[in-house]
Amino acid sequence: MQKTVTKLADGRELIYYDPDGDVLRDATDLRTLGPVAVRSEIRLDPVLGDRVTVAAHRQGRPYQPPAGDCPLCPSRAGRSTEIPAADYKVVVFENRFPSLSADRAGRVPDSGSPLFRSEPGTGRCEVVCFTSDHDASFADLSESRAALVLDAWIDRTRELTALPAVRQVYCFENRGTEIGVTLPHPHGQIYAYPFTTPRTDKMIARAAEYRRRTGRNLSEDLLAAERLDRRRLVLTGEHWTAFVPFAARWPYEVHLYPVRRVPDLPALGPAERAEFPRIYLELLRRFDRLFDTPADGEDAAEPGPSSPTPYIAAWHQAPRDGGEELSLHLELFTIRRAANKFKFLAGVESGQDAFVNDVLPEAAARRLREVAS
Repeated sequence: MQKTVTKLADGRELIYYDPDGDVLRDATDLRTLGPVAVRSEIRLDPVLGDRVTVAAHRQGRPYQPPAGDCPLCPSRAGRSTEIPAADYKVVVFENRFPSLSADRAGRVPDSGSPLFRSEPGTGRCEVVCFTSDHDASFADLSESRAALVLDAWIDRTRELTALPAVRQVYCFENRGTEIGVTLPHPHGQIYAYPFTTPRTDKMIARAAEYRRRTGRNLSEDLLAAERLDRRRLVLTGEHWTAFVPFAARWPYEVHLYPVRRVPDLPALGPAERAEFPRIYLELLRRFDRLFDTPADGEDAAEPGPSSPTPYIAAWHQAPRDGGEELSLHLELFTIRRAANKFKFLAGVESGQDAFVNDVLPEAAARRLREVAS
């Protein structure tokens, strides 16, 4: 892999990732850009103890621009974008509308009460462009390109984790307007948090309690139990296992674990890295085929979806400190529960964080096996 680091016109970092070592990347950002204006703070919820990032400046970010105005496409004559080059393979750059920023987080005024605690929104937010093809998706990538994206995730996790203020690195992709994506170009994001996220804190606490009670690792035992049960297995390889979780929250939700427990992306070995693209691309392609034909119990006359399956793909990895019991894994899920039906967070989910799933996890796993390539 070749990595080329450069700067955009406003000083933000941009990194090209190429599979070969002889690619010349000397394109210059010709735009005239003012400094990135970040007004971000992290407030502590006095009732729940959760941290909430407040980033009001993000209201002005682009929303669903026409394809000809996409800021993630390569630059061309007469039109400069976030990527100065005329073409690229995989690109990572600092978000111009970040929720968190190491250099530009402002001072937080005194709240006037010890109940109202806040701190600057220190951290880093990056955009990961998977391909220069505006109309593609991750599922359209070749295995070699998916491997290059994995290389970029690994590299960014390693570098961002080394930053003094960063405690957790989170790589993820949102796909589909139904999810809330503001730019349709195939891309993901990376957040480098100055704190451990609430979901990770819960996973750490559960794993620690399981270790105290049994003397064993929760992730290892969970994966072994799913592989033995087999009803919720979706796809297995030599080094990766995909299954629908026993208590899935979302209609179609798959967790992808390496068979060998590792804490984070940089800890993956050569064999695990080599097998991942085939397994992950097959999962994404199955998600896109889920609603091509009605599943059992659905109306056969119901028309298919008008857009590709929306999904969130989220890497969970151990934070820098205190996550020794956690296992790296990817969670892939969609809010679509039928061809023209969606699961939106209603009163019990949004109000009480108590999920109700309309699809039996075993049925979801069976359906995902039925749509195999």
